Amino acid sequence: MKAELFPKVSQEAWMHKTKESLNGKSFESLYKSTYEDILLKPLYGMEDVDGERLPQYPGLPDFRRGMDTPGTFKGGWHVANKISYIDAENLRDKIRTALSMGQTAIAFEIKPSLFSSPDKLKDFLAECQSLGPFSINTGSYCEAFLAFMILARTESGKNSEIDGFIASDPIAEAARYGALPLEEKEFFNRWEHTIAFTDQQLPGVKTILVNTAPYHNGGANAVQELAIAISSGIFYLQQLIDRGWEVDHALEKLVFHYSIGANFFMETAKLRAARILWDKAMEAYGVAAGKRKMLISAETSMFTKTVLDPNVNLLRAGNEAFAAVLGGARFLDVRSFNETFGKPNAFSERIARNTQLILKAEAQLERVSDPAGGSWYIEALTHQLAQQAWDLFLEMEDIGGILEALKKEWLQTKLHEVLTKRKHDILFRKQSIIGTNVYANLSENIGKKEASVEDALSAPGSIEEIMEKVASSQPVFISASSSEAAESFQPVPSIRLAEPFEELRYKAAEIEKLSGKKPAIGLIVLGELQQHKPRVDFISGIMAAGGIETLKSPMVTESMEAIEFIKSTGLIHICVCGGNRQYKEMGPGLIKEIKSVLPHVKLSLAGFPEEEMRKELTAGGIEKYIHAKINSCELLSNLLQELEEDFNEGKA
Repeated sequence: MKAELFPKVSQEAWMHKTKESLNGKSFESLYKSTYEDILLKPLYGMEDVDGERLPQYPGLPDFRRGMDTPGTFKGGWHVANKISYIDAENLRDKIRTALSMGQTAIAFEIKPSLFSSPDKLKDFLAECQSLGPFSINTGSYCEAFLAFMILARTESGKNSEIDGFIASDPIAEAARYGALPLEEKEFFNRWEHTIAFTDQQLPGVKTILVNTAPYHNGGANAVQELAIAISSGIFYLQQLIDRGWEVDHALEKLVFHYSIGANFFMETAKLRAARILWDKAMEAYGVAAGKRKMLISAETSMFTKTVLDPNVNLLRAGNEAFAAVLGGARFLDVRSFNETFGKPNAFSERIARNTQLILKAEAQLERVSDPAGGSWYIEALTHQLAQQAWDLFLEMEDIGGILEALKKEWLQTKLHEVLTKRKHDILFRKQSIIGTNVYANLSENIGKKEASVEDALSAPGSIEEIMEKVASSQPVFISASSSEAAESFQPVPSIRLAEPFEELRYKAAEIEKLSGKKPAIGLIVLGELQQHKPRVDFISGIMAAGGIETLKSPMVTESMEAIEFIKSTGLIHICVCGGNRQYKEMGPGLIKEIKSVLPHVKLSLAGFPEEEMRKELTAGGIEKYIHAKINSCELLSNLLQELEEDFNEGKA
């Protein structure tokens, strides 16, 4: 058996066999276009990749295959899930527990409540110095948090080496809020001073973050995320060089952070392409090969998560975490499955942590330096992403770089174009969100998300001034609304794709609370089961996505049966479901008789018959046609509005 070999098959032979199985469909029907305008082929081979240009081993330029050379691969990545907390004392306890159960990095979101007890915060940070690397996006609290960190280290007398990153991306924060907090030159002078001061006090800590998550959550495709990352990295690097930094020293302060979306292979290729691009950019700066590596942090996407059927978020997060690891992330945050409605707890945080531990210990991914190596598909995607992202990066640089692209709202326009396509596909159900726009669970109890947003704070002054205030117990923060922002521009929105359908479910729940019963429509079924079932299931599925129940009639063979069913239910909105043959034979007469006896009833029809039939049915009383090409969200929104009006007017 060992000597047996499969016969070698050419791509032409495969294509010939495939065409035979397509039953008349064109071979091109197997191709699929992505949001990156990349045409995905049904089969990839060595002819799709320039093998001579591929690095043979990980750890060699262009670093697509990873940062470590064979024999130096340390294995694994840091489990850096963000820990939720109430205050500094609660965070201390939860960090200890997480680290004892598999977490390997100290990670949490910086919130105003963290600073409510300065002494407890300093004690906590002093303890953290020896517990593991930091993985913290300080957001708009960079100077304040670093001041506490340095004070904690100084006052504790501990000299443990601190590593990891405690960093922020001020341009990404500006993209979220629509402005820098100060005039540009003044802001970046202060920013560079903070980086330099922290470098003296905490030399092992990276303090410059390139964070593409806000753009990802605004709908960006992989090409845009990559171009934004490279442009942002170049911007920060140039800011430091212009202020006297050596390029090699400045590079030691950088870390790149990406959100990982649902397209598994695209997201894996995205991280591999990111390293190619950064290697190419740093080569242009004359940086030695060993210094051109990109340290990548990643998180599972919020953009793809849902409030409805949240257990599906476990599968989404697992898929995204797997892609991040294959792509070469060194810090990974797997978000809790119930974070979308603000309720992460000990159970959901443990499940998120265990997702990574399974990938490490059971999938054995920490033992392989380049798990994606050798896949022609991923290599081809990596090359295409890198090429397109480089072109977009150059276009952005011609405008003046990342900040000018935001100020001129060029970037917002580009992101909006992709977001519009994504929304269109969700609203028209070309893309499925399981449990939300397809396979929705009507019995699920959905409650309004509890808002838990804390008032934003601002810490004016330099990092030394903040340290002096903390040391002397003076107030450090003022309300962010009272600080003066610089020139403003259109912010990048932060959304989740499922939100329009979740709003429909909230609306349906409000109607049910007022009326005491679920919003519902009736289904008149024509013909035998095999004739009406496909369209009954189709209508029921669409209605469930809006929280609307469907009541199905027995099989209708004559008009009076339909009329009696409508009277017995008391429903006003009725959809006729059957096959095209039943519509032709029974439709016009049935519709006319229903409208003559029950003129107040609003009739729709499942499907989209040919034009002549539609004219006849419309003349008889059909008001709308529900079919696969309809905007299901718009349909459901209008229907819920009508059902609410019917209830308010006492009709239902």
